[in-house]
This record gives sequence, structure tokens and C-alpha cells, in this order.
Amino acid sequence: MAKPAAAPTATRSSIRWASAQALAVPLAVVAVVVMLVIPLPSFILDLLITANITASVLVLLTAMQVRKPTEFSVFPTLILVATVFRLALNVSATRLVLLHGYAGSVIQSFGHFVVGGQLLVGLVIFLILIIIQFVVITNGAGRVAEVAARFTLDAMPGKQMSVDADLSSGLINQDEARKRRRDIADEADFYGAMDGASKFVRGDAVAAIVITAVNLLGGFAVGVVQHHLSVSQAVSTYSLLSVGDGLVSQIPALLLSLSTGIVVTRAAGDDDLGTNVIGQLSRYRRVVRTTAVVMAALAIVPGLPKIPFLLVGVGLFLIGSRLPHDSGAETEPEASPLAAPSQDSPSQLARETGVVPLELELGMELIDLVDRARGGDLLERVKALRRNVARELGVVIPPVHARDNDRLAATHYAIRVHGVQVAEGSAPRGRLLAVGKGIEHVPGEDTRDPAFGGPAKWIANEMRYRAAVAGATVVDRSAVVTTHLSETVRRHAGELLSRQDVRVLLDAAKTDHPAVLEEMTAAGLSLGAVQGVLRGLLAEGVPVRDLVRILEAVTDQAASAKDPDSLLEAARIALGPAIAALHATDGTLSAITLEPGLEQQLAAALQVGERGRIIASGAEDLEAVVSSLEQLATHAEAQGKVPVLVCSSRLRPALRRLVRARLPRLDVLGAAEIASQVLIETIGVVHRAQPATV
Repeated sequence: MAKPAAAPTATRSSIRWASAQALAVPLAVVAVVVMLVIPLPSFILDLLITANITASVLVLLTAMQVRKPTEFSVFPTLILVATVFRLALNVSATRLVLLHGYAGSVIQSFGHFVVGGQLLVGLVIFLILIIIQFVVITNGAGRVAEVAARFTLDAMPGKQMSVDADLSSGLINQDEARKRRRDIADEADFYGAMDGASKFVRGDAVAAIVITAVNLLGGFAVGVVQHHLSVSQAVSTYSLLSVGDGLVSQIPALLLSLSTGIVVTRAAGDDDLGTNVIGQLSRYRRVVRTTAVVMAALAIVPGLPKIPFLLVGVGLFLIGSRLPHDSGAETEPEASPLAAPSQDSPSQLARETGVVPLELELGMELIDLVDRARGGDLLERVKALRRNVARELGVVIPPVHARDNDRLAATHYAIRVHGVQVAEGSAPRGRLLAVGKGIEHVPGEDTRDPAFGGPAKWIANEMRYRAAVAGATVVDRSAVVTTHLSETVRRHAGELLSRQDVRVLLDAAKTDHPAVLEEMTAAGLSLGAVQGVLRGLLAEGVPVRDLVRILEAVTDQAASAKDPDSLLEAARIALGPAIAALHATDGTLSAITLEPGLEQQLAAALQVGERGRIIASGAEDLEAVVSSLEQLATHAEAQGKVPVLVCSSRLRPALRRLVRARLPRLDVLGAAEIASQVLIETIGVVHRAQPATV
């Protein structure tokens, strides 16, 4: 029996490294607690003090490298662990100093060599470090952390609503929305933790003063009272060691406080702190060289030393000379504007007289929505809308031409398809649109949702949080316009589909399915016929993503009939399961049907006209059918159902033409389109020459 292959060395090493990482911090925390109780040899204490300084430098350099504070999310916890570790070192050092008069070479060096063996000098340096840390860095960092935490938490609901608005307008997808929500929550958690962690740094500075004072008094008392040393010997032996211990602990404490200040004051950037600082200070060559001239000029002032100012001034001038020129500086000639085409030229007149397929006109108060300098993001949202519609419907809508129109009301916008206005709405400046539940509890101006027609309110910006608490959905003006444009495009997608667009779709399908296109050509199907089928599907809200199946179905149908209605019904039957799924709720279709006798009567009255099949029956009979359908559909919608009319596939096109003017939201499905896995719940029947029954 063959032995299983051994795991690769790299895999085993990765597992061991992961295990070591998982155990390192818990073991270190346990070791810190042990240090508070068990005496340490002086050599081990030297190693731990050196490791403390090394870790502080590492944390400081890491804080300078992060691009945004949340990249260093473990920093608040790291502050706590480092503070306790440093206090444990103080306890261990105090124990050795009082017991043996010696606490290792590191503390002794700081007590004798660094301060020259002078107690007063050491105390002064120690107090200066405490003042820098406690009064300047810790106090400022704590205040910044507190304000940042409060502002971050206050802005959190607004950021969440902004993500929801971008998602609803199609600017981002679900994955990006989840990522942004997670980033917002992480940012709030980080600044909340930093607000508390800054208190550890402040407490550490206070503890350092108390510990050093206790060590000074305790060491002096032990030397004089217990060991009967003279005052000078006690000071030399114990007090200097206490000052050395204070200095050796305050240096890493100062580095950690500095790291705290850097992290909480760090604004998000594209690079690390060093790159941003050098890049922004050296951005303006003229400023750097002017500063150099000022420094050099100070050398001629009587009484000031000449060499330092000259060296710094000349060095800075040389550095400034090597920097790139300021953008827009006078040394760069301005680019001459391109010659504008004559307004009377044929090409210009042709462009001005042409009809734009899809146009968005904005009133004068809505211009800020497309102005990036003022935070306008409407154009970016529209670009995302085109991508989403393409993925949803399977066609690429033409570019949206946005322009101002001073003939519109200042707060209004209009949507035009092929030059005809098909929708209009308003988006007043300084207002948000609240829709859904709870809007009756929020003060505002009553209106209708421009995209879906439901009740809504224009509310002031300061009412955002109140509306959110009441359960309403709040969207900004850009989202209102984009959502309205999105629904309008979906309703008019068939009109926007040109033959050139169809040609692009067919060329793309030909790459992977050349046989389908060859059969379609052999069947005599023209580009216009295919365009008519796709337009008919889009007009009834059916996506045309499955273009190959549509082409196969219409090609087969073309062998027996090529009229537009027959081709359209063949395509719908091929897409039947997808169409039924669009209208089913939890796998159930809420259907309105026709009495068999009425359906036979309408089928007998079918005629083929210039625009397709129509029902050539009496006007009163047709009006009765439409009125009955209207009653049934209204009753179903009041119960929260989405009704559809189900009839024979042969009758479906004519019946759809009959009801779409009065009931544009009532979809008509052919019986052959309904898949077997879809359940049908009959919610109403239309009877012949009788009122509707429910």
C-alpha cells in the first residue's frame, strides 16, 4: 500500500507560522502578568527593556506607513498591552533596585551615562519627557480621538444611507455595498476604541510620575535606613537607578504616545505619511525656493551666525531647483484653445438639428448635481445605470445627454426619448426625498415618488435621522433623478433599441454561435424583423439576454409565418420559464383568466391589421372586458398581489394591445409561456356580458 505523499515543506511552514502567530500574543499577555509577581534576573530584564523600546519604534514606523487609520485596527488593543507591559517592567525594575541595588545594565546606563550621573539632570530630563507626553501629545491625541469618535458615530447613519442610495441607483452592486457597510462599521469601532485607548496613554503618564516618585523615596529610605548608607551613597546607588528606570520606560511611552497622535490625526491618503508629507511640502517649487532665499537673507542680519543660515538656505534652494515646476506656473505657456467649429458649418448645423435618443434636461438649480467641483455625482451614477441596465435587459442603452434648460422650472428635470418628453420630476435643493413607512411622522412637503408614484415627502436635510428612525427610506437628489431615469429607460427600452444596436448584438452572438446566424439568414429574416421582436419583448419588460434562444425560436417560426406577432409569440414561448418567473411570487402566479366562452368569442373576432392582430368586436363588449379587468386588477393590488392576465398565445398580442392604454401595469401572458413548475392561483375570472366575479 502506497504511503500518502508528505505535505509540502512550504505548507507545513505556513501552518507552523500561523500557529505561532495565534499563540504569541496570548502567551505574551500571560508573561506580563507573571512579571508582576515573579522576580526577574537582571539579564532578562535588560532583554525585555530592549524589546520594549524596539516594539515602540516598530509601532511608530507602522503608524507612519498606514494610509488610513483602520488599516491599523489592532492599535487600540496594542496600546493596552504595551502599557501593561511597561508597567510590569517598572514593577520588576523597582523590585531589583530595592532588593539588590542593581537592575541591569540598561537602567544603570540610563542612570549614569545618559544623564552624566547627575540626579538633578536626570529629574529635569524626566520631567521634560513627562510634560511633552502628558501635556502636549497625550492631551491632544485624546481630544482628537474623542472628537473623531463622536463625529464618526454621528455620521454613521448618513454614510449607511448613502450606501443604500448608491445601491438603489445602480452605482454599486451588492458586494460593494456590503464592503462599504463593513468599512463604515469598522471605522466607527476603531475610533470608539481609540477614544478609550487614549485614556490608557494618559493614565500611563500619570502612573510614571507616581512610580518614579515612589521609587525615589523608597530607594533613598532603603539605602539610608536599611543599609545604613550615607545620603550621597544612597542617592548614587538608588535614586539614580530610579531616575534611569523612569527614563528607560518613558522613552517607549513617548514613542507610543506619538504613534497614537499620528494614527488619530491621520487623514486617508493614497500613500504613506512620509510620501504624503514630502510630496505636499515640495509640491510648490516657488514656495520652497522663496523659503531658501529668506533663510539665506537671515545670514546678513547683524548678530546672527552666518554659516548655519547660509548652508541651510543654499541647500534648500538647490533642492527646490530640482523640483518640478508648479502646475499652471508662469514658466509654462498656456495651451492655446482649439479653434471652435463655425456655427454655420454644415457639420455643426447637422449636429444641432439631430435628435438625441435619450436626453436628461436639468433646471438651473440642479446644475450642481453634475458639477464635480461641488460634489455632484449624477454623471457617474448615470454611467453605472447604463451598465446595470445592460446586465439586466441584455441591451446597451444609448448615452444619456445631460444639459441645462432654462425653460424648465429651476428645480425640475425632464427626460426625453427621441426628442419627446416622457417624464418629468423635481429635486429641490437642500431637500431629501423620504418614501415608505413612517413619512407621516416627519414634517415636509407632500409629493409623489417620481419613479414609482407612491406617496413621498421632501424633507429638510436635518430631518434625515428622524425620518430614518421613523422607518422611512431617505434618498438624496441625485438618487431621485437616477432612479426616475432608470425606470423610464426600462419602460422605453424598446424605443431606444436601434438597428445599429441590433447589429452589434448579432455580431457578438455570431462569434460563439455562427450556425444560428447562418440559419437566420437562410430563413430570410431581416435585421428589421429581429429588431421588431426584440423591441416587442423589451416593451413588455422581458429581458433579451438569452439572444441565442430568441434567434433560434424566430428562425424556426419563420418557416411557417413571418408576421411580427407570430415571431414575437415564438420568442416568448421560448423564454416562457423566464417570463413566468418574472411575475411569480414564491413560485405562484396570481392569474386573471377569461371565461372559455368569452375567450372563444374574442378569438373568433381576431383580424390581422397593419399593426398586427386586433380584436374586431363591438366597442361596448371590449369596454366591458377592460372594465372587468380593471376591477379585478385593482382588487388584487389592494391585497398586495401582482396580477397577470393569462389567455391563449394566439389571442395574447391582440389582448395586450387592448388593455395597455388603461392597464399599463397588467402584463398579459400566453398559456404556452407558463412553465409546469409554476403554480397558478386564479384570483378572478372575466365573464361574457357579466360583471367580474372575485
